[in-house]
Amino acid sequence: MKMILITTALLGALAVALGAFGAHGLEGKITEAQIAVWNTAVKYQIVHVLAILVLMLNQKQLNFTTPSIFFLVGIILFSGSLYLLSAKGLLGIDSFARILGPITPIGGLCFIIGWVLLAFQFFKL
Repeated sequence: MKMILITTALLGALAVALGAFGAHGLEGKITEAQIAVWNTAVKYQIVHVLAILVLMLNQKQLNFTTPSIFFLVGIILFSGSLYLLSAKGLLGIDSFARILGPITPIGGLCFIIGWVLLAFQFFKL
């Protein structure tokens, strides 16, 4: 649990830093559409960071570790691939980008699985 909380706190800090970087550091360097993709990644990351924190800090009655792990993997795959896709031109990874496209929905699926597992935990209440 401690490692999940530490990782989550660092991912929260990273979300804020990446949000600020997207708003200020990428302006004029990538298209508005790419900035919108970047912002989507930040939003999903911060929402799921907060969800993990709430779950992990309320584990006395139910085990929220598994949904939290799916949320962590979702952040890495979904948000991570969107960050890379939106900045692919700046990073010089245009050819690598076609591999990233299929990773994004896998990350989204991890988010969905995490929420469904959470619903099952709530059903036990």
